Amino acid sequence: MKALLAAMLFAVATSAAAQVGPSAAEVAAYRGLFAAAWRGDAAAVAGAERATLNARDGHGRTPLHVATFARRQEVIRALAQAGADLGALDNDRYDAVTIAAVADDDATLAVLLEVGASAKLTTSRYDGTALIAAAHLGHDGVVRQLIKAGAPLDHVNNLHWTALIEAVVLGDGGPRHQRVVQDLLAAGANAQLADRDGRTPLALARSHGYVAIVRQLEVAGAR
Repeated sequence: MKALLAAMLFAVATSAAAQVGPSAAEVAAYRGLFAAAWRGDAAAVAGAERATLNARDGHGRTPLHVATFARRQEVIRALAQAGADLGALDNDRYDAVTIAAVADDDATLAVLLEVGASAKLTTSRYDGTALIAAAHLGHDGVVRQLIKAGAPLDHVNNLHWTALIEAVVLGDGGPRHQRVVQDLLAAGANAQLADRDGRTPLALARSHGYVAIVRQLEVAGAR
């Protein structure tokens, strides 16, 4: 069991690395809308052919993914206005919202949500969500935005973990993860949902010695 848990922890802990941003070689080879998205040329989007809005590079990224990695917010606005697919997934099944969430990029996430991108998609090889990814990384500002945007609080990924569980299991127990736990609880996340072994967030927090998070969960009535 310990070996299985270690493998699961390693797999999810490296999930952010599965988000592959454009390499220097790829950027150098970009042309057209991909190049415009990377360098922040929003004006080029207006003149682009509609068929190119959702074109794919070698990793399955669309211009929207590229603009998100590059934090080109005006390009994101232009792509949305032109009709780009805001929920497109790349080869690793990441959408723009999850890319911004993992990057702890509050500003770009805010633009994506403002123009209509969804916080509710199931993404990644773990069948997770942007909220789960942000919670496990302790990206508290991102978590607050996603909650406000209607992200599913109790989505269970294919490791049988929720955002609340990941904030404990993969967190460090520090201030940012404490804020994530507090925001999830305040929003109504179910603190009784357990992992595959029947361990609740409270049991997991106790096993990790996260005293502050244990107290938060106890105050919320967790068992």
